[in-house]
Amino acid sequence: MIATKTAAQTEAVGARLGCQLVPGDLILLEGELGAGKTTFTRGVARGAGFKGRVSSPTFALAHVYRGKRLTLHHLDMYRLADGDVSEVGLEDLLRDPKAAVIVEWPGAVAEGWPRERLEVKLAHAKAGRTLRFKARGARAKALAGKLA
Repeated sequence: MIATKTAAQTEAVGARLGCQLVPGDLILLEGELGAGKTTFTRGVARGAGFKGRVSSPTFALAHVYRGKRLTLHHLDMYRLADGDVSEVGLEDLLRDPKAAVIVEWPGAVAEGWPRERLEVKLAHAKAGRTLRFKARGARAKALAGKLA
């Protein structure tokens, strides 16, 4: 678990992760509204070398951030009630030879997530936020280990 006191600290943790991502990596973000999922994603995008604006894709469903080092596909499943991951073309995104994928609200999709993934749960805390990491697979364990 990592505790952050400010949005800038949450973004910095995301940037540390973004620096480590390689094409095919999948990050699932869980947390209530305002827990910092998009703030964390902004940091991940910065770590991937993207310098532009990062915003929540709630209404667009997806945003693409083309960084110098890596492209980041940012998905939001909030509006997909009991959908299937195949509806958003996740397999194609994960096969993008230059991209990683980060997903907000993965619980809105009942099943279909690849086994290899890093799950990040963000929560409000008295003095900021907490980030808890659950690694599923060897690659995800390596990523999580670099954040501890």
